[in-house]
Amino acid sequence: MESTTVGKVITCKAAVAWGPGEPLVMEKILVDPPQKMEVRIKVLFTSVCHSDLSAWKGENESQRAYPRIFGHEASGIVESVGEGVTGLKEGDHVIPIFNGECGECEYCKCERTNMCRDYGVNPMKKVMIADGKCRFWTKEKREPIFHFLNTSTFSEFTVIESACVVKVDPDFPLNKMTMLSCGVTTGVGAAWKTADVKARSTVAIFGLGSVGLAVAAGAHARGASKIIGVDINPAKFVKAQALGVTDCINPKELETASHEEIKRLTGGGGVDYSFECTGNLAVLREAFLSTHLGWGLTVLLGVHPGPKTLPLHPMELFNGQRITGSVFGGFKGRTQIAGLAEECMRGVVNLDEFISHELPFEKINEAFQLLQGGESLRCLMHL
Repeated sequence: MESTTVGKVITCKAAVAWGPGEPLVMEKILVDPPQKMEVRIKVLFTSVCHSDLSAWKGENESQRAYPRIFGHEASGIVESVGEGVTGLKEGDHVIPIFNGECGECEYCKCERTNMCRDYGVNPMKKVMIADGKCRFWTKEKREPIFHFLNTSTFSEFTVIESACVVKVDPDFPLNKMTMLSCGVTTGVGAAWKTADVKARSTVAIFGLGSVGLAVAAGAHARGASKIIGVDINPAKFVKAQALGVTDCINPKELETASHEEIKRLTGGGGVDYSFECTGNLAVLREAFLSTHLGWGLTVLLGVHPGPKTLPLHPMELFNGQRITGSVFGGFKGRTQIAGLAEECMRGVVNLDEFISHELPFEKINEAFQLLQGGESLRCLMHL
């Protein structure tokens, strides 16, 4: 990294969202130097996640803020650090994380959660904590461009609070590390940490996108005996089976409800664990009903933007079945993701399986369309 940029405003390219559902516009923008407890990163790779897609569509009106730079799955190199930053320096290989870890608050010090009081996931946040201002500006009028999910990676350079930056081994390929910024970590962690899937157990996964397939990879690594994948797109089944899914169900081809077919496949009892990865309440209901009475656990991973509540009667929880949510797979980002990266590099989870397409950054709108059309898992973009 050239030290001539340290402390200076950088001019670079970014994909700017000007309104809900509008094509992203490749713009020349200004990126300020990092302030106290912030890091400026040169982004080398980024990809599109369903959270970017739903935010881009403007599905939740309260989250709308424009112009804005989306993106939260990426990898890159530290260009410079702000005052007070420790453990990170110029030239470090890093990945941004949307769910930060300051290491100092009561949440970070509690082993029972991966939440952080100040730097946890917050879709409403659009400016930096240090001074309540943006670090991105339009080049012509120097008007602010808002941030997204603590990261804003659809830019050649981004400024991120240090609590949301994870240092990784420089020997690990950064293109693969990009997968750990969100989707793979969320799914694998849901299986390993949130559910703590046991060997010889049974699993059902509703929705076979990147997160669902990462759940499958995590459950397979734990030795689950049966992993049932549920999706209305049968084109996903080949990849699912490559990642450990043993049985595939297309609800459109069933004469009965999905949960009834899952119970048939498990001898009548249902699965030990189910994972809902779609953000659909009817699917969440099926996931819950597919679990075994007495001990079944449903893990909610899909993003539900609407105001509707859980499709459960309170008395159903008296049967011993449980339901819980999982954010970032239960991983504490700064202290635990480096270990996950090492396991992936040893082959416990094959990150290559999640990169279905590669495109130059300038074709980001094409990457959005691939994901929206169900044609891609992760489209890796090179900046």
